[in-house]
Amino acid sequence: MKKTTNLLIAIASCLLLSAWAVKHSNDIKKAEWLIGTWENKTPKGSLYETWSKKNDTEFSGKSYVVQEKDTIVFETIKLVQEENGLFYIPVVKNQNDGLPVRFAIKTISETQLVFENPQHDFPQIISYTKTGSETLTAEISGMIKGKQKKQSFAMKRVK
Repeated sequence: MKKTTNLLIAIASCLLLSAWAVKHSNDIKKAEWLIGTWENKTPKGSLYETWSKKNDTEFSGKSYVVQEKDTIVFETIKLVQEENGLFYIPVVKNQNDGLPVRFAIKTISETQLVFENPQHDFPQIISYTKTGSETLTAEISGMIKGKQKKQSFAMKRVK
């Protein structure tokens, strides 16, 4: 009887884990609306973010400015689907000793991606919200020296 109960528990656990893995293996597909080139116009010039699909489990992105004929990349990003979820992994020039920082998906839908890393200095939350067919708002937020801070970037698709 005890062996049967243990076997049933093991089978149920495997089924639950399989269902969880299948559910999360499709998370990156919900982010396909992010693919393309997005522009945030400011009085100082334009900031761009470009996303491309590397394969079925990884998108690559970069944030950059164009000054005269030079493209200055200040952040490269991987959006990676792993067994335990979707991760936003940026490397920001002159920050964190050039090492990647992992943000785990907290919310995902057809119009919103919210990633979180509570241990990171700033930001702790990175989000993208699709506000129209050709527009989105990227946002970074979190605590700095005990105060809540938020920066929003309204972006329009250019490619």
